[in-house]
Order: sequence, then C-alpha cells, then structure tokens
Amino acid sequence: MRMHHPDSPVRKAGLLVLAVGLLLAGAGCKSIGPGTVARDRYDYSSAISESWKRQTLLNIVKLRYLDPPIFVDVGQIVAGYSLETGLNVGGQVSSSSAVQGNSLFLGGQGKFTDRPTITYTPLTGNQFIKALMTPLPPDSVFFMIESGWPADAVLMAAAGSINGLKNQLTSLDTVIPPEEDFLRVLELLRQLQLSGAVSLRVKSDTPERPASILTLRATDIDEASLANARELRERLRLDPEVSEFALVFGGLGANNREVAVITRSILHIMNSMAARIEVPAEDVAQGRATPGSVEGGQSGSEHALLRIHCTDDRPEEAAVAVFYRERWFWIDDRDLRSKRAFSFMLMLFTLADTGAKEPLPLITIPTQ
Repeated sequence: MRMHHPDSPVRKAGLLVLAVGLLLAGAGCKSIGPGTVARDRYDYSSAISESWKRQTLLNIVKLRYLDPPIFVDVGQIVAGYSLETGLNVGGQVSSSSAVQGNSLFLGGQGKFTDRPTITYTPLTGNQFIKALMTPLPPDSVFFMIESGWPADAVLMAAAGSINGLKNQLTSLDTVIPPEEDFLRVLELLRQLQLSGAVSLRVKSDTPERPASILTLRATDIDEASLANARELRERLRLDPEVSEFALVFGGLGANNREVAVITRSILHIMNSMAARIEVPAEDVAQGRATPGSVEGGQSGSEHALLRIHCTDDRPEEAAVAVFYRERWFWIDDRDLRSKRAFSFMLMLFTLADTGAKEPLPLITIPTQ
C-alpha cells in the first residue's frame, strides 16, 4: 500500500472532497418546511385580506355604474415546496512519472421548486342569491351587538325598520331620511350597551326551540339606564309589564310583546354605500353613473354609512383603494367612521349564510 505525504496534492484533494461532501449532506438533511410556516401564513393571510377588501370596494363602486357585482372566493391554498441537491465527485491519481499528473473533479447541483396551488370559487346562482340578496337574520345582527359592535352603527346599517320606525332609505338617486324615533331608539340602545345593562344569551324553553334573549338588567344599574329602558319601551310601543319580547322579522309585531325588525340584505347595504361615492360629474352627465346622493345636498346626508373618494392620482393615505375606469376610488385611512362601516360590511358576509332556519330570539327589557 502506497502512503502519501501529509502535504501531498493527493491528500489535500481527498480532504477537500470529504469536506464538500459533508457540507452538501448536511444541507440536504435540513428540512425547509418549518421555516416556511410563519412566513407563508402571514403572507397568505395578508394577501387574502387585502384582496377581499379591494374586491368588496370594487363591487360597491361598480354598483354606482350599474355594473353587476362579482365575488370570487379563495377556496383552497396548497403550498408545495421541494429541494433537491446532488454531488458529483471524481478524480484520478497517477504515478509520479505519469505525464497527466493527478486530477480532481467536483460537481454539484441544486433545484428548489415553489409550486402553490390556489383554487377560486365564483359566487353565482343560488349561492349568490342566498349570500347577497337574502335579508340578514335578525338574531345574527343582535349577536354582533352583543359581541361589542356599536348598536347604533350596526342597526343603522343592517335594519330597515324596528317596530314600524323607519330607518333612512337610500337608493341610487334619492335619500329619505330616518324617522326621529328610529334614531332615538338607536341612541337608547347604544347608551344601554355602554352602561353594561344589556346582554344577549340563549334561552332553551324546549330542545326544539332555543331562543336568543336580549336582557336589559333591572338591578345593579343606575337610574339613567332604567329611564332609558323605560323610554325604549315607550318608543317601541311595548308592553310595560312584560320582561321578555320575541324578536321577529317583519314590519310590525303581531302584538306589543314582539319586536319586529326588517333587516337588510348585503346587496341593499352595498347599494346604500354606492349612492354616497364621489364620482366625476361628467360620468353622471354622460349617463355612465347614476346620480346617487349628493353629500350635504339632501336631508339625512349626515347619516351616510361611509365616504368613498375618487381621484385621478393614486392616493397616499388610503385604507383600501381600487383602480376602476381610469380613476382611483378609495377610503381615507384617517376616516375612522368609514373604516368601521367598511369593516362591518366585510363582517356581514359571515352572517349571510342562510343555512338551517334559526329559532326566533327573545328580547328582555326591565319593567322598572
């Protein structure tokens, strides 16, 4: 067996081959999967959120131009990664008298593949009717209030009337202001909500018919809250001796023990928002866009759900913006009221699934 000097070229070449081989082997044994989880979840959730906001704003704007709204859901995301590495090593050791001398060949290769699969589901047909054109379930609207959303803002957007008291009616060419009693009812509900005197729970009289109960506590609350509860009963024309009231869908209750609410559909709410969009005057004059409701020019304009601006240049202070018909439509990031209304609009899509019919809830108001 022939021995080589420690500093010989052959020994150095062998050590180099060994080092390269160990390095590539170590790289091949490390998984790339765990490192992608935190990054991908954030990136995909941010992308879906931004696209959902833009799609919703775009559809509101399209309604003003009488373009049909189209929604496309992200059905599934499958992110697949693969990393392949390879190492080729070759060499030749010759005798000291050989002409060609010693040689070493090193070769490496790597292949990284990122192949995400994303499926999209268009909202059409019967699903479209259910999601956008069916009135929201009254109990779902009140559960949103219980979850912390302002009662006045929620009902201003989602309720057409409460016990015959009519909300603002906004179409693409006119605005009928809300009744003063309706606005006062919203104010009273908001004050009771802030005082902590109102809560929502589920009551099961029978297994077949559980009911949602809106409770206005009659104990451990201040006199102002009790006075608000009494006034609420009066304005809704409810029985002052009864503590529980059934919540039903309709214009008027069958008796003074029911609270009848006509809720709006998502499409109705979107049309109300579309009527307030700032659009170029030439688009209206040329018949490209409907007249809508001029801010400040009609009674009830102060109750607009949100403001959507229109500019030729891309806005710098936009919470969400879309490019449509060669112009930018956007919501100001500094407009908290509009951002809240728009966020509420997005939340409504989670309430639009009509599914199985829910039992009718009850509302409880203290008698004294």
